[in-house]
Amino acid sequence: MMNTERTQWLSTVVRVALAGIMLWAGLAKLLEPDQALRAVQAYRIFSSSIDDIVAIGLPIVEITVGVLLLLGLGTRFAAWVTAGLMVLFIAGVASAWIRGLSIDCGCFGGGGDVPSAGRVGRYLTEIGRDLVFMALAVWLIRFPSSRLSLDRLTDDIAVEIGEDVTNPDETDESS
Repeated sequence: MMNTERTQWLSTVVRVALAGIMLWAGLAKLLEPDQALRAVQAYRIFSSSIDDIVAIGLPIVEITVGVLLLLGLGTRFAAWVTAGLMVLFIAGVASAWIRGLSIDCGCFGGGGDVPSAGRVGRYLTEIGRDLVFMALAVWLIRFPSSRLSLDRLTDDIAVEIGEDVTNPDETDESS
């Protein structure tokens, strides 16, 4: 079992890195809504009315999750949402690949139809990157307790008013 203090600092680094990733992805889409819409449309999954909702809603979700992770507030919840988004992103890229589409995922801005040259390498890279991001989220699901987080503050307040707050990082794995 890892040292609790070391685990908390590692979780802090993972949490802040994942926050930066989600904020970057969300802001890139929010600042270029027309491009975000083209990226969503390129997947050819939804109707045009749903494309509009996804193009507007996805960056809002990504920014919200990024802010929660940055603040360390609701870390485990934000990590679950991030992991879920990564599953959806991987499925979307795999779907485009299987259907023979040649698109830029639009993950960090841009997006849409692109020339087919290098498509296989591009899709493998995008899926691999999202698997790494998902692994970071899974780490935070397992070890949400981190330094410099509002979760720690709310845990301290709960203890002061007498609630039982157990650290999920310190569970006894021998039972």
